[in-house]
Amino acid sequence: MSWAVAIADDYEDATPRVVLTVEEVGQAGYGLVAHLPPQLARRLRAAIGDALKEIGEAVTP
Repeated sequence: MSWAVAIADDYEDATPRVVLTVEEVGQAGYGLVAHLPPQLARRLRAAIGDALKEIGEAVTP
């Protein structure tokens, strides 16, 4: 898998969003793109932190 994170603010409501793109390596343009408002981006960050804790990894703030 290949992933990228960006910020975009070119929406009609002028609210910036976190853009997460996930795709198979070598399949550019065929992946999924999520446009996350701040509260959903924070939930994703918390879920990744929880998963890291579950496997015994240290989580930095």
